Amino acid sequence: MTATDPLGAAPVEAVMAVGAPQPAPGATPPRAPLTARAAAEFTGTAALVAVVVGSGVQATELTHDVGLQLLANSIATVFGLGVLIALLGPVSGAHFNPAVTLAECWTARRGGAGVTVREVAVYLPAQIAGAIAGAVLADAMFGEPLVKWSTHDRSAGHLLLGEVVATAGLILLIFGLARTDRLRFAPVAVASYIGSAYWFTSSTSFANPAVTIGRAFTDTFAGIGPGSVPAFIGAQLAGAAVGLALVAVIFVRPSADPRPTLAS
Repeated sequence: MTATDPLGAAPVEAVMAVGAPQPAPGATPPRAPLTARAAAEFTGTAALVAVVVGSGVQATELTHDVGLQLLANSIATVFGLGVLIALLGPVSGAHFNPAVTLAECWTARRGGAGVTVREVAVYLPAQIAGAIAGAVLADAMFGEPLVKWSTHDRSAGHLLLGEVVATAGLILLIFGLARTDRLRFAPVAVASYIGSAYWFTSSTSFANPAVTIGRAFTDTFAGIGPGSVPAFIGAQLAGAAVGLALVAVIFVRPSADPRPTLAS
């Protein structure tokens, strides 16, 4: 869920000792092979979807109150996501989200630090496969059919607007933290944002194309009908573009002060 955290690399002293360059904020940790990063993205996305779907099933079995169901679902997601980012962030950056990966690739191609096109080609399939695997795993744990297309229609326009807002806010948060060198706060900040967006967005904040695809495979509380998936993904990508635009406007990189000083 986060742009790659440079804190996951070796300590500064160790890096300088061997003469290796220090990665810039948002850069992929140089010591993790691409296969390890792909495995981390697969595992993290699978675990995230398992948390979302599994806690939704558990909630519906414990209460018929929809508000309590959503509360339980959101709390489990907050804690699960925070733990996964803290654990896997030093390996892959803990994207778990094609929107984040594509946004980071865009910033890299614009001269910033981030993943390459080759890495995107590995990250995205790992995230999507992980999301599907996580939904199947959650269904298996609760005795549900392993694959049953969701019948939960989410095609209304106001829900798509909610996805634009949720994804834009997520991208703004992640890349704003990267621009201000505060990615160490990502586990708490990103998890807290998603938890709040469960409640302030009409769509309950999917904000993630891979998770959206995965949740189509389960006909449970957290599911989404396959017919609603393309529009949701389109709204999420639009939200990612809005988020990047906001980052560019708000977090302007400092430039040299042209004014004369006493030392000049």
